[in-house]
Amino acid sequence: MVDEYCVYAPDLRGHGDSDWSIGGQYSMTEFVLDVSVLADVLDRDPLTIIGHSLGGGVALQYAGVCPERVVKVVSIEGLGPPMQPPRSAHERMKEWIGHMRQFEQRKPRRYPSIDAAVTRMEEENPHLSEEMARHLTVHGLRQNDDGTYTWKFDNYVRIHSPYQFNIEDARDIWNQIRCPVLLVRGDESWAGDPEKDGRASAFHDYCLVTIKDAGHWVHHDRLEEFLKVSRRFLLGE
Repeated sequence: MVDEYCVYAPDLRGHGDSDWSIGGQYSMTEFVLDVSVLADVLDRDPLTIIGHSLGGGVALQYAGVCPERVVKVVSIEGLGPPMQPPRSAHERMKEWIGHMRQFEQRKPRRYPSIDAAVTRMEEENPHLSEEMARHLTVHGLRQNDDGTYTWKFDNYVRIHSPYQFNIEDARDIWNQIRCPVLLVRGDESWAGDPEKDGRASAFHDYCLVTIKDAGHWVHHDRLEEFLKVSRRFLLGE
């Protein structure tokens, strides 16, 4: 979209080329804070924000907290996981501590070559074309001193908070959004249909588009189709 728009593509903390957070502290509140700081630095309000998964969730939260600063939002599978039966707090805390201790002993996997990492990328997401898998791999790796490669992201971003996703608080924030919202999902994703489970009802002005033959990574799996629906939305068609 760089031929049509001025595009800023930030790496969230712990992702890409951004620094890792000491102690592995990665929460939605901190990500939203980071976007707020970035928006202040850019000083180009109102912004159009596009985000995927965690980034899509951050985009929606920011748009709800600062509705006057956002003109449109595209959230790709950004509403969080399907709601699960509640579990007791002590069970969740115990599980979280166990996961954190396991991650203390975990070492990032090293790949002998870029080709080996591309193979892993293709195994993880069979929807990807060969070209997209290589593109994501090349930009998602850093080379180690011994010549091997590891993924750039901090493993601790995988850790989920012991405090369960609070749908009531999320709905309250989503309900503050006053700009048009495009919700994009893949028909083969685990994330579920937000109209069927009621999450979409929190938005005043939204459009839901389901893209066929796409999983959770919709914009990677079906890039041209995603760009088509996004351009129509951004142009107000």
